[in-house]
Amino acid sequence: MKTVSGPTDHVVVVGAGLSGLSAALHLLGAGRRVTVVERDAGPGGRAGRRALGGYHLDTGPTVLTMPHLADEAFAAVGDSLYRRVDLVALHPAYRARFADGSHLDVHTDGDAMEAEVRRFAGPAEADGYRRLRCWLERLYRAQMRRFIDTNFDSPRQLLHSDLARLAALGGFGRLDPRIGSFLTDARLRRVFSFQSLYAGLAPARALAAYAVIAYMDTVAGVWFPRGGMHALPQAMADAAGDAGATFRWSAEVTQLERAAGRVRAVRLGSGERITCDAVVLSPDLPVAHRLLGRAPRRPLRLRHSPSAVILHAGTDRTWPELAHHTISFGAAWERTFDELTRTGQPMSDPSLLISRPTTHDPRLAPPGRHLHYVLAPCPNTATGPSAAAWRDLGPRYRDSLVAELERRGLDGFGDHIEHELLVTPADWTAQGHAAGTPFSVSHTFAQTGPFRPRNLVRGLDNAVLAGCGTTPGVGVPTVLISGKLAAARITGGRPPARRRVAAPAAPRRPGRERRP
Repeated sequence: MKTVSGPTDHVVVVGAGLSGLSAALHLLGAGRRVTVVERDAGPGGRAGRRALGGYHLDTGPTVLTMPHLADEAFAAVGDSLYRRVDLVALHPAYRARFADGSHLDVHTDGDAMEAEVRRFAGPAEADGYRRLRCWLERLYRAQMRRFIDTNFDSPRQLLHSDLARLAALGGFGRLDPRIGSFLTDARLRRVFSFQSLYAGLAPARALAAYAVIAYMDTVAGVWFPRGGMHALPQAMADAAGDAGATFRWSAEVTQLERAAGRVRAVRLGSGERITCDAVVLSPDLPVAHRLLGRAPRRPLRLRHSPSAVILHAGTDRTWPELAHHTISFGAAWERTFDELTRTGQPMSDPSLLISRPTTHDPRLAPPGRHLHYVLAPCPNTATGPSAAAWRDLGPRYRDSLVAELERRGLDGFGDHIEHELLVTPADWTAQGHAAGTPFSVSHTFAQTGPFRPRNLVRGLDNAVLAGCGTTPGVGVPTVLISGKLAAARITGGRPPARRRVAAPAAPRRPGRERRP
């Protein structure tokens, strides 16, 4: 594995999002002195927090999978995720609701999910689910250490027995037909293939290897940190501070001072200069490239994932048919993916993610109130309406979204909203995200593994990238890994194991979903 050269005693990490904080913890565990510079007033980045009329909103991801990857970062400094954060395992992980009025609770426990599939679609589909689950587990084992949790220096690293194992599992076929080889019910196939949208691809076009995301969602477990998802970056920042990191909040890096092929210091908007031996850049790629002064040349222009419109709604009531996470599927399927990725139109029959964090933490809203997070995928600004167009389109789209929720059974949704915040591609653009999407570069084959933007910066001996635009990619688990991989580029390998200050307790696993 290639690493940065020269001294690496003091590392400046630009950005206190999940990837930057992961890098900071792994660097601290390897004995480096770390300064984290963040333009916002606190940690989180995309996984931020906003207060609105007594409601506490997670501005980014709402789904936590693979918490052991976060715990690795805490363990690097002898700490524990489970000591810092109260995690609740969600049962069900999701509730899927379909246009025909049917619903399915998605359990990550195999026996519970088999029984639910049998109730929903019969014994043949239950048997298919068992075979699918086994395949997902094998797929995950074939990919994780060799293709996801690894630093690539060359495509030649793909030439490994695990590549043959992945091919034998059908990983280089298409996702939708591969899921269809186990399940014939179209509704079930959607439950195990919609995750490809996280990678920026329609199920019919995504490689079957991306079913590894369905493994994380439907097998490994879904968790909720009390206090909301923002509790995770806050705990990581607290652990890094206790381990000796210095944080500079509300401080924006505006320039990298370079000499003899190395970054010698970062300069802040205030004019202050912070010297360093190495730097980790975790902002979105356009921001990192602007600081570096150039973007690396690629044979093909980078393609970006679809974006999303998010409606944060604080309401004076809720609806009992909602679980903590509910996926509301529209009747259309292929057409909506075509709209998202090709024609650039907002989905005519949207599939929506509705999260209700107050299901497991009522403190996120005023007493007797509820918080709903509605995510509607939409085209990015390179494919669909521009950021400027969204400023006019946004309010109309909000009204159509509320009407669609009411049509799907959330009667009176609009009338019961007390406070709301609408986020559109115009807002993502204002935050510096390329193509107006928070989901960064899509995971086409040409933008995956060794073909994804590298985390080592050519032309500089001591600069490394972290975050969803680089290795290994988009999503909370992979972003946490990206921070670890960035740290390994500086430290020369995996940090030595550190003794924990406390053994992690098993997260709480309630027997059933609390009903409002």
